[in-house]
Amino acid sequence: MSDLSARDRKAILSKKDLIQVEGQVTKVLGPGLLEVQCDNGVTVTGRLSGRMKKYRVKVVVGDRVQVSLSPYDPTHGLISYRLK
Repeated sequence: MSDLSARDRKAILSKKDLIQVEGQVTKVLGPGLLEVQCDNGVTVTGRLSGRMKKYRVKVVVGDRVQVSLSPYDPTHGLISYRLK
């Protein structure tokens, strides 16, 4: 896989390769940008997914959420689900 260009390697990473973690929202940093304390103790910056924005899902401090993290940069993630 080392002979592939950076563009080709990016195309290989799919949605199923993302790391799914759960955590609790601790701080609102801006519109659609939240700080999440994961269950494993790591704090990540999460951005609301497009579908959550489209259906106007409200996420506030204290909500439990599911965050999808890239294996390349686990400090930023995409909030894909608000848990009940």
